[in-house]
Amino acid sequence: MLHPAPVFPAQRHALYQRHGYSAAIRSGDLLFVSGQVGSREDGSPEPDPERQVSLAFENLKAVLAAADCGLEDLVDVTTFHTDPENQIETVMAIKDTHFPAAPYPNWTAVGVTWLAGFDFEIKVVARIPGSC
Repeated sequence: MLHPAPVFPAQRHALYQRHGYSAAIRSGDLLFVSGQVGSREDGSPEPDPERQVSLAFENLKAVLAAADCGLEDLVDVTTFHTDPENQIETVMAIKDTHFPAAPYPNWTAVGVTWLAGFDFEIKVVARIPGSC
């Protein structure tokens, strides 16, 4: 029987504590990562749009590292955008620095009206290497 286990990065983020959720849940050889946003250490949104997207990726990588994973282990990516038409160029430029060549993970982008003060969020599922 699988026993899901919470995963947190070394520098536990203020948002997890404030809102009562886990950064990720490990279940068998899969890691389900909660949506990561471009927040500062205190949990507040980074006001610069480009920096906010970059921080979201950095926060994602910290959660993945806490489970001995990396971006190369992603199998499913969903991103949420409050203004996709105006954000996509910035998001794609930053995404391309993290995924410069194939194989790429599958990716779904969703336009939303609210992200609790943030403009971008990234949620993923990863396969944990060497497990099971």
